[in-house]
Amino acid sequence: MTTAVDDEDFQAILAQTRQFVRTAVMPREQEILAADRVPDDLREQAKKMGLFGYAIPQEWGGLGLDLAQDVELAMELGYTSLAVRSMFGTNNGIAGQVLVGFGTDEQKARWLEALASGAVASFALTEAGAGSNPAGLRTKAVRDGDDWVISGEKRFITNAPVADLFVVFARTRPADDAGPGIAVFLVPADTDGVTVGAKDAKMGQEGAWTSDVSFADVRVPAGALVGGSEDIGYRAAMTSLARGRIHIAALAVGAAQRALDESVSYAATATQGGTPIGNFQLVQAMIADQQTGVMAGRALVRDAARLWITDEDRRVAPSVAKLFCTEMAGKVADLAVQIHGGSGYMREVPVERIYRDVRLLRLYEGTSEIQRLIVGSNLVKAAQRKLG
Repeated sequence: MTTAVDDEDFQAILAQTRQFVRTAVMPREQEILAADRVPDDLREQAKKMGLFGYAIPQEWGGLGLDLAQDVELAMELGYTSLAVRSMFGTNNGIAGQVLVGFGTDEQKARWLEALASGAVASFALTEAGAGSNPAGLRTKAVRDGDDWVISGEKRFITNAPVADLFVVFARTRPADDAGPGIAVFLVPADTDGVTVGAKDAKMGQEGAWTSDVSFADVRVPAGALVGGSEDIGYRAAMTSLARGRIHIAALAVGAAQRALDESVSYAATATQGGTPIGNFQLVQAMIADQQTGVMAGRALVRDAARLWITDEDRRVAPSVAKLFCTEMAGKVADLAVQIHGGSGYMREVPVERIYRDVRLLRLYEGTSEIQRLIVGSNLVKAAQRKLG
């Protein structure tokens, strides 16, 4: 298993990222929450560190980290406000990986270096009637001479308010025996007919912006069709989402580790009747459950990344990792609030923010229910194939 970045160099990148998280971002978590935005100086620092393109190949200006390295970085980034990771998450994940895996050389040359330098790509897949299942897509792309004309509405699109590029999935024909009929297009945000709605008001993840995006007879040239093929879209979406699920699982582990650390610190110092609450066995039991979940999640994420890189399992393992780790993070955050008691319900206490932030992890890039269906159906189908 080879990688573009050797271990020594990666450890330096990891250490720099950890320092950025612990010394630059964590002291400003309340600022990010209150303003609902990541400060510009933190965004610029992330750009200079190469975080906007850490998973983009070096030949296109990125750091070239593989997925095993990606998840280690994600666990560090998950330790603080998830809005920071969200700034460049789509570049390195679901949007950028469509280009890396399926784009033509011309498309890669046009966009990947820009993304690695700080331009922002958004993954425009989700619609009101097509979330975890892209087969329900209603946005249409119609051929008109050498161009394509795209019409439709997208929903909950991460980074849409600041996007330079939309990676847009659209139906070019009804699903048939030849395939799902879904293509993917590269649409610059300033293209005529593209309208970005107001920022969504969400339960958590303040500073991570999402919004609706509408495409009203948006005309793009033939070169905007990713891979030059109408039949790449569905496979690109599924592949990118599967890879992204391992990343989200790692992010969940990072957030759970922070909730655990906050819980242990509070239990060791907060007193009840003059006794540190960490001396009480029921509190210790909650901490033990948190630690068990975090350790299991970390091991699972690393194994899923290894299986992805070796191409042993790019279907079941990503869904297993996302399902377990995001559900685990929710449980760990809930226990963290419980350990903190009434103070854990207060806005300026980190575990309150974590509790709200991690709830989204069980929804996007495929809900927990979808992950269960993927895992269960694939295991049954594999057994049926063996039986002939």
